[in-house]
Amino acid sequence: MKYVLVTGGVVSGLGKGVTASSIGVLLKACGLRVTSIKIDPYLNTDAGTMSPFEHGEVFVLDDGGEVDLDLGNYERFLDIKLTRDNNITTGKIYQSVIDKERKGDYLGKTVQVVPHITDAIQEWIERVAMIPVDGKEGPADVCVIELGGVIGDIESMPFIEALGQFSYRVGPGNFCLIHVSLVPVLSVVGEQKTKPTQHSVRGLRGLGLTPNILACRSTKALEENVKTKLSQFCHVPAENIVTLYDVPNIWHIPLLLKDQKAHEAILKVLNLKCVGRKPDLGEWKARTKICDVLHDTVKIAMVGKYTGLSDAYLSVLKALLHASVACHRKLIVEWVAAGDLEDSTAKEAPDVYKAAWELLKGADGILVPGGFGDRGVQGKIFAAKYARENKIPFLGICLGMQIAVIEFARSVLGLCDANSTEFDLKTSNPCVIFMPEGSKTHMGGTMRLGSRRTYFEVADCKSAKLYGNASYVDERHRHRYEVNPDMVSQLENAGLSFVGRDESGRRMEIVELPSHPYFVGVQFHPEFKSWPGKPSALFLGLIAAACGHLETVLKGGHASSLSNNGLSNGKASVKVHQNGNTMKSSNGSLNVVYSNGNGNGVHY
Repeated sequence: MKYVLVTGGVVSGLGKGVTASSIGVLLKACGLRVTSIKIDPYLNTDAGTMSPFEHGEVFVLDDGGEVDLDLGNYERFLDIKLTRDNNITTGKIYQSVIDKERKGDYLGKTVQVVPHITDAIQEWIERVAMIPVDGKEGPADVCVIELGGVIGDIESMPFIEALGQFSYRVGPGNFCLIHVSLVPVLSVVGEQKTKPTQHSVRGLRGLGLTPNILACRSTKALEENVKTKLSQFCHVPAENIVTLYDVPNIWHIPLLLKDQKAHEAILKVLNLKCVGRKPDLGEWKARTKICDVLHDTVKIAMVGKYTGLSDAYLSVLKALLHASVACHRKLIVEWVAAGDLEDSTAKEAPDVYKAAWELLKGADGILVPGGFGDRGVQGKIFAAKYARENKIPFLGICLGMQIAVIEFARSVLGLCDANSTEFDLKTSNPCVIFMPEGSKTHMGGTMRLGSRRTYFEVADCKSAKLYGNASYVDERHRHRYEVNPDMVSQLENAGLSFVGRDESGRRMEIVELPSHPYFVGVQFHPEFKSWPGKPSALFLGLIAAACGHLETVLKGGHASSLSNNGLSNGKASVKVHQNGNTMKSSNGSLNVVYSNGNGNGVHY
């Protein structure tokens, strides 16, 4: 087994996750099998109880693991399926060591950070690296490990020590360290500054790790004299210094690494030059080119409560992007804060209220993603009602599906107090209820999580056709509440159709409105299984419906034939709009222009 460690320096948010994923793509294109591990130094056992504002979205795996969003990048880029153990946290490591201590496994020894914690980290890495994740038998050839945070953080010190020991143990031909650092350009002088990277590498070497390759983030390609200076002071060969400069979308990063022969440097360090072939990224390059030149737009209104941070809905954004590229459309996402659609906002901030409704009414399609809590729920209900009454393509995910059911019960059945018991325990018409197997005392890991099977009850429905007329589908879940099965017959008699259910037939998974061009709600999260080149079926349906070409897709037509003008020259970016505020991104995402609506965007 060969290991590639990706660390970060100077500042967080440089895009280590995208870099690690891109390195995996490059090595895979060389004919190697690749697996990935993400190390998060926080004390949480997993990401499940963390607010999206704290750490971005919680990505859910097939086995029910609630993990860091970077594992979503790994799965999307590498087309692999990871496990919960591929995400290592300080909490998991300490918990495993303490459990061993309680069982007496250390035979009375004093349990310490060194060697017990560091040994546990190394054993975890070696064990997980051997788990096949690509559907083939046997372990991968290379394990790409990303260490979260920045070199010098107190919480990552045990991991740095463990990885230093690990690199020595596996030997120099089996371990490659890639350090992602920042080379800023001061606007005053316009000169690329190397001192931050020099200090970062000095700190890394002082902790027992020496970088083999430097990946430098900058606004433009590094000048040769800058490379020479970095090589001299960081003791890294100039040919092993690559630039990760700003690009229109993150699909360019593997191509950027290939053009700078990063694969040759990695294979040389790992003694794999005779094994790896010349990287074949033809399909990847073609898809990237398509994304760059798309001109015809499709506008989707995203109605949610975490609109201040795009990473809170990262997988949803990626799924929309995959579907829009498949339909040859340039994606524009209009971020609509759900609370801005509510009557209270009309009184307190009428301009904000008006702007939010203008964004919603100007969209080609409406998406209500998952979430928790009652803030903004009424605004989401208004959005679902507008989409239903005005025949606007609509996709509700998890809470979004529950919202659609509540709105239908209120507006069509006339049940004015219809609600979810999550928001109103005393409602006399509980459309959505707490699942009986859920825990009301513990939050972490107690939801209905992971891959579950949904059976189609109606073969002729839009969802089944989008899934290739399948009789069932396996999708990932993350929820505590469900549609009340005792109200299903009443809802269906009024026109709503629950076309997908679980194996028991009592848990509602997919709802459609047959009289509507595209009104679909799902209890699961289809965005977690959407890859570049393999868009999620339901997101593809939303985009195709928003473009007016759903029937072509339902009849088996290829999505790429939907563009009226084929490929046309256009601005090489995906645009994400939000009313009034420039959005924040916490993971160094490289593929989106975040805009405040006035055209002043920033490329990452």
